[in-house]
Amino acid sequence: MPLSEHEQRLLDQIEQALYAEDPKWANTVRISDPRSHYRRRLVKASIGFILGVVLLMVGVVIINIPLGVGGFVVMLAACLWGLSSWKRMNGFGEAGAAVPSDQPRGKGGRRGGSRQSFMERMEERWRRRNDEH
Repeated sequence: MPLSEHEQRLLDQIEQALYAEDPKWANTVRISDPRSHYRRRLVKASIGFILGVVLLMVGVVIINIPLGVGGFVVMLAACLWGLSSWKRMNGFGEAGAAVPSDQPRGKGGRRGGSRQSFMERMEERWRRRNDEH
């Protein structure tokens, strides 16, 4: 679903404000896709898992318990790291997704039962931020 003209203008304004505030950061974010970062982490976690399996098997074969336990710990750490990367890459583990405890939930899990669109909430935050400064 394409953005409306109003939403596109707001998005452009936000982008311009970010670029004016910190051009180096805005350029870095514009160039790189965050999903590629998480893909690289997922590949590294897979390699770490394989290394852990190898260490575990070597520890079992040569009857070296600390090496086997170390391999298991490496496997576990790689699994957790890979899972967190996979969740973030697919948008499941985003920060700020939870509703703060001071704001009640209404119908449908929304704050106060409001039916504000994403852009309306962003505009409200933008206005509040500009009012503070």
